Amino acid sequence: MAKIRKQYALDYHSNGRPGKIEVVPTKPYSSQRDLSLAYSPGVAEPCLEIAEDKSKAYKYTAKGNLVAVISNGTAVLGLGDIGPEASKPVMEGKGLLFKIFADIDVFDIEVDASDPEQFIATVKAIAPTFGGINLEDIKAPEAFEIERRLKEELDIPIMHDDQHGTAIISSAALINALELAKKDIKKIKIVVVGAGAAAFSCCKLYLALGAKKKNIFMFDSKGLLSKERQDLDEHKSFFAVHEKDQSLKQVMKNADVFLGLSKGGLVSKEMVKSMPKNPIVFALANPEPEISYEDATSVREDIIMATGRSDNPNQVNNVLGFPFIFRGALDVRATAINEEMKLAAVHAIANLAKEQVPDEVIEAYGEKNISFGKDQIIPKPLDSRLITAVSPAVAKAAIKSGVAGHKIKDWDAYEQQLKRRLGLDNKVVATLTEKALKNPQRVVFAEADNFQILKAAQAAKEEGYAIPILLGRKKKIEKLIKENDLELDDAEIIDPKDEGQKKKRKEFGEAFFKKRQRKGYTLYEAEKIMRERNYFGSMMVELGEADAMISGITRNYRDVVRPALSVVGTQEGVEKVAGMYVLMTKRGPLILADTTVNIDPTAEEIVEITLLVAKKVRRLNIHPRIALLSYSNFGSAKGKDAEKMAKAVKILHEKYPNKIVDGEIQANFALNNDLLMDKFSFSQLVNKQVNTLIFPNLAAGNIAYKLLQEMLEEVEAIGPILVGMNKSIHVLQLGSSGREIQNMVKVAVVDAQIK
Repeated sequence: MAKIRKQYALDYHSNGRPGKIEVVPTKPYSSQRDLSLAYSPGVAEPCLEIAEDKSKAYKYTAKGNLVAVISNGTAVLGLGDIGPEASKPVMEGKGLLFKIFADIDVFDIEVDASDPEQFIATVKAIAPTFGGINLEDIKAPEAFEIERRLKEELDIPIMHDDQHGTAIISSAALINALELAKKDIKKIKIVVVGAGAAAFSCCKLYLALGAKKKNIFMFDSKGLLSKERQDLDEHKSFFAVHEKDQSLKQVMKNADVFLGLSKGGLVSKEMVKSMPKNPIVFALANPEPEISYEDATSVREDIIMATGRSDNPNQVNNVLGFPFIFRGALDVRATAINEEMKLAAVHAIANLAKEQVPDEVIEAYGEKNISFGKDQIIPKPLDSRLITAVSPAVAKAAIKSGVAGHKIKDWDAYEQQLKRRLGLDNKVVATLTEKALKNPQRVVFAEADNFQILKAAQAAKEEGYAIPILLGRKKKIEKLIKENDLELDDAEIIDPKDEGQKKKRKEFGEAFFKKRQRKGYTLYEAEKIMRERNYFGSMMVELGEADAMISGITRNYRDVVRPALSVVGTQEGVEKVAGMYVLMTKRGPLILADTTVNIDPTAEEIVEITLLVAKKVRRLNIHPRIALLSYSNFGSAKGKDAEKMAKAVKILHEKYPNKIVDGEIQANFALNNDLLMDKFSFSQLVNKQVNTLIFPNLAAGNIAYKLLQEMLEEVEAIGPILVGMNKSIHVLQLGSSGREIQNMVKVAVVDAQIK
């Protein structure tokens, strides 16, 4: 697991707008009429409607898509009772997950009330605001009573995710593990270490699936829950079904299933050895499991194992469940999240793991193949199918069990609605990160005597997605590392101008001369130019001494592109490289090209740029839907640029009929489907939600990108991504932020993996 430096975590939460979530308007507000409708006097009308019928709050307000994430800060992560204010970053984080995985809006509520009665009264008082309530980080045993009471006394979905999230995901994993192990849940022996809220919920759900209480052996910090113990509360007493105390080592012998919800290092290799054929081990303590994946698999080849870690197969992660469970519950206006709905989620998650995994999910995790088996008993957290598998299952269970206030009639339309909600924003960076982590590459940082670059190099090293090679003035780099307490002492530092690099400059110069001797270079000039970092770094990549290079934060774009083109050149068959940006917008990713390289491309060059960009977009797990932009709509105006783009479209339609591409078209029509449908219903782009824009020239593309980047504060950008190069060399824009640099390093790593 990547080490998280304290200052990085603090900077992440404090830079820009403090915190992780914000409230944004969803209705127009630019005129006095808008404001009169939003507030007084227009707001009175929906108020009166709701006063007559409370259910209309779902029609006229945000209630139907609004969840409260509520805590009193008494059991925050592994930090304990740190108070409501200190719990707020966690609750904001949970809100962020709700939003990005299921498009659910969240208000995080931190309540200064450790007394259960006071807490219950507070939550009940604010409940009319919300369509659902997610209880979080409340200590046991109070959490059990709080959830029970609120479920009894309120008519909206309520779930304590600390309890039920792990239970739902591990139950799905258990169903599939038992199928692979060919074992009957009614007959298996289950050992549980950790007698807290999650353990109780897990075991009760296992019982609902058919497990027998007499076959469950649960341990707390004092030992086995047995009938002879006098220190057990009502929750522990429920599982104290065994007559005498036994050790963990004793009960692990012949245990079919181990469930760990405690702390690391409690289970030995010998204990795992003593389990019968095809043992199932869920070691879910985090970050250190009860027994490590490496130790467990080293003694049992037949083991089926899950952990809470992302670097092991079968990560039991609550994000597989809670966003989609609440999504389904909200969409049918459920009055509860009952056992039927939880079991529906369990079976939906289990069944999804058995389905053929889409290529984009396989690529996201850097695997050659992912299929149902020992290493795939639950889906991957980035599997975008979760929302369309789990949410409808939960919604159907709510309707069938009689807790739904609204019935969905067209399930196919509902699935399409869920897909539109999900989009792909934020998935692009997540996909890049997963791919990069699977196979880190050696990346040359050509401006390593810049602090921002060094910070990005450290982040890449710490997170494990790249192996940094630092180019620049060695003394300055070492000084910056020391002054800023960076952990880069073991990184290779190279100063191309240093006398110690004379032999290497000569070697690189000779290789460069062979490539460029008919392009105006002498051998002397070729060796001399290797003193420049961008030439030296490019040659490292060209000759296999590095896999990728990043440069440009202190140089003009062309000053970096020129050496890269001279040294590594373009891919075979590619005449023109191009530059593109990926903008993560609320409507999904938006790709803009060419924004950095070609000043005034011809129609044929536009075609090549379009094909290069489409190929790169697919590599980002996005299906390209492409508009060739102009000031004209399908011949409505004449002029060089309009005619050029029309000609390019004609070529693309003739030679590449399977591509979703059309134009020439104005940007507003390309991005507004209603407008396009109304005026140009014949277009291939109708109902396709365009995500890739090709500009007629560099001026248009660059200006559009810069305007969008500055005007839309919420937009995150990746780029400029250089497409068409023979090797992985990418150019930063002047003044790139740390986040932008890190994203580009990931692009470079994944590009190098492919090349």
